[in-house]
Amino acid sequence: MSASRLLIQLTIYYLIIFGGAWLVIHSNPELQSYLPIGGAEALINSGGGKSDTLGAVAQAQEVKTLGQSLGWMFVAIIGALITSFPVTWVYMGTRTSDEYDQSIISTILILPSVVTSIVVVVQHSLALAFALGGIAGAVRFKNSLKSSGDALYILLSVGIGLASGIGAVELALVMSLAFNYCFVGLWISEYGEREGMKRYMSDFNPNSGPAGAPAPTEPPPPPGPAA
Repeated sequence: MSASRLLIQLTIYYLIIFGGAWLVIHSNPELQSYLPIGGAEALINSGGGKSDTLGAVAQAQEVKTLGQSLGWMFVAIIGALITSFPVTWVYMGTRTSDEYDQSIISTILILPSVVTSIVVVVQHSLALAFALGGIAGAVRFKNSLKSSGDALYILLSVGIGLASGIGAVELALVMSLAFNYCFVGLWISEYGEREGMKRYMSDFNPNSGPAGAPAPTEPPPPPGPAA
């Protein structure tokens, strides 16, 4: 996938997501109280400790019935899935083909939804810290990562799940957007790369030399003896 196509695809995707969410909230302001949106504002404005922060997020939600609870949970999981979906595009577009791992794609998509569900279950409980530690330990034990760069994708997936689980899907979107554009920027600029080094991301311009000059071509073979 070319860099221009990837950037256009990401930009259109995020514009649709942010624009659609803004239209829904703007046309139905009271709907925000029943959706996992707005938790980031409560986290930023709360000046207390950990328990006060989680309490502020909980008070910002007005989910009181079973139907509202199921709807809140459904939107949180779908939000985590939608947010993590463009991250897979960046991985598929930038990763080298010799170390490309399809299991990372599945992990990026599924892990945020799993973390969201776990955070909702153990929120406001002392078990939250143990659950988060278990999440990281289980991922590391079950999935042998080929590079430390792959761990960034896993860490982002956990972060997206945490943000969605506490009712801050907008924070998960911002995390995804910043991560993707930063990774694409590093890929385009080939920052820190040297000739002959082991690459994590594929060569952005494989037909050019280390300084951007065209790669040398092989001289034509000498003509054979005349018949």
